[in-house]
Amino acid sequence: MLRFERAEAPELPDFRIEQDGDLVEFVWPERTREWWAMWKASPQAEHFSSTDWDFLLDTALIHARYWRGEVSLAAELRLRVAKHGATMEDRARLRMAFAEADEADGGKGASGAEGARARYAKLRVLKPGEESPGG
Repeated sequence: MLRFERAEAPELPDFRIEQDGDLVEFVWPERTREWWAMWKASPQAEHFSSTDWDFLLDTALIHARYWRGEVSLAAELRLRVAKHGATMEDRARLRMAFAEADEADGGKGASGAEGARARYAKLRVLKPGEESPGG
């Protein structure tokens, strides 16, 4: 059995790419910076190891290229974010559950970043064979 070691999220790195035979500074699209900040603040991030962050960092580069117009990368991007529980369906497939989610927002359907933090504050990964609370 492997021992889990939580890792802190890295910053998006500065690097150079070749463009027209020259090395130029890569500039992260603002949308990718926002996407990265979202992942860093997500409840799932509490459960990311160094290899998860490394994989997500490579995914950030795909995200950046997608937002620069390389729409052929959409399928690969979708597959990669699914591995980290991007959507409700992904989280269900990965057996992630929001413990007492209704109680976290008082049943009021909180919205926005603060509401999301409250709703997802008790996100946890279920072990094989473990049932979600209340079900």
